[in-house]
Amino acid sequence: MTLALPTPTEADSALVRTAGWALARHGFVHAYGHCSLRLDARHFLVSPATPLGLVGVDEACSVVGLDGPLPEGVLGEVRIHREIYRRRPEVNGVVRSMPPKAMTLGTLRLTPKPRHGMGSYFAPKPPLWDDPQLLRSDEQAAALAETLGDARAILMRGNGVVTAGTSLKEAVVLTRFLEDACRIELECLTSGLADQGAVLDADEACERATWSGRIMDRMWDYLTRPPTRA
Repeated sequence: MTLALPTPTEADSALVRTAGWALARHGFVHAYGHCSLRLDARHFLVSPATPLGLVGVDEACSVVGLDGPLPEGVLGEVRIHREIYRRRPEVNGVVRSMPPKAMTLGTLRLTPKPRHGMGSYFAPKPPLWDDPQLLRSDEQAAALAETLGDARAILMRGNGVVTAGTSLKEAVVLTRFLEDACRIELECLTSGLADQGAVLDADEACERATWSGRIMDRMWDYLTRPPTRA
């Protein structure tokens, strides 16, 4: 007996589309990348199998169950989302993206240290998935989710990043924060002074990694505001 899938609300679908447009507009995804939000304990809603910047205003997203095969037409790497949701009940949003600074740092087999405010959210530093291949099997996706553990993000060597948040908004904002942390790390390395630079200790990072003061909401508003037209 096949159980009926939940029907997402228009607000859920609009949020996924909006998140995708923002990720594309700010250069965190291009032809590749996807995002999702949890609908309930056993299902999530994922963006269309279309470049996120090209998703239509009424284009349908796909409901995916945590059990059984991926639905027809859903991208293979959506398995990553599924494995994270299976292991992390507090996660309600996942972003798979290709930010350029993170891509560069990951090819060096490095992840950013918490050197500034945005980097504090990933202290002591994000884990690295040290494999450049596409994740097209359940076994690969499960192994990546295990490597992620309870972290907010993971860098994939030469293959982008995944962020996991308590909401899709948080996962998108964390993508922006992670890219900035990677930028800072690369610039410190380029300067030749990285070993002399400050790194937040555990207490400093814990205190700084706050969402109070509408930190997430202000960044979300910035990322999702449509470009102004002359």
